Amino acid sequence: MENYPAPARPIVQAMIDAAAAEPQRAVSFQGAPGANSHIAVEQAFPQGLALPCFGFEDAIDAVKEGRADCALIPIENSLHGRVADMHFLLPESGLVITGEHFLPIRYSLMSNGPLEGITQAISHPQALGQCRKWLRARGIMPVPYADTAGAAALVAEMNDPTVAAVAPPLAAGLYGLDTIAEHLADSDDNMTRFVALAREAPDRVIHGTPMTTFIFEVKNVPAALYKAMGGFATNGVNMTKLESYQRGASFAATEFYADIEGAPGDPAVDRALEELHFHSKWVRLLGTYPQARVR
Repeated sequence: MENYPAPARPIVQAMIDAAAAEPQRAVSFQGAPGANSHIAVEQAFPQGLALPCFGFEDAIDAVKEGRADCALIPIENSLHGRVADMHFLLPESGLVITGEHFLPIRYSLMSNGPLEGITQAISHPQALGQCRKWLRARGIMPVPYADTAGAAALVAEMNDPTVAAVAPPLAAGLYGLDTIAEHLADSDDNMTRFVALAREAPDRVIHGTPMTTFIFEVKNVPAALYKAMGGFATNGVNMTKLESYQRGASFAATEFYADIEGAPGDPAVDRALEELHFHSKWVRLLGTYPQARVR
């Protein structure tokens, strides 16, 4: 609780108390009230109770410890790429992906002072990266902070007319700030994809197109990735995302994160995964869930 700026603490406490009374309805998210993740929870789980957590690991721990039924975590943004650490936190969490949600991102500049006097803008590095051209054009120095809405609460606590926050419009009203500029993102199609994480996969029938997410590490031999991917091509399985990342400092073990359309149990998917296993050191499925948006 003390990690949050003072103006956010009573709001956070009230939300924690509500979630504690009905943990089966609680959905944890990273950030302060008013963050994009908070907005995403309200959209994706209209009957849920949003549970704010200061860090991504805290939001995941809330699910593992039973204080929340699931977590809603941002995984990638259309302008700024993947969210840092998610490729490591997801597999290490022991949770499964049970759904996805896409949120159009809108940022405002909010402060206690006029736009002409703003010299610094505080926000999450993702938000600052998505608005970097707008800020640079006005000579405003970006200052990283743990989350967007928390930055708004911090600006309210500082009460410095030369400092502003880049945050979702909802945060201005929550923390008593003036909105001094709107539509800051460098592109109008700014979109963030979130995934829902739970302790167990629900027992349900997925209607429409399912998505399956997995990670793997190919063998360190020539053309290993080409061979590993061949099964998806020959079996007609659409791979909508493939991203590499390094674990550790050796630069010798490249791991991959992938999304495909389809689910285990489909003959084509099973054949493709069997070939992937043959050419990989290991493969780990992270979840199968309903597709929220046509790729």
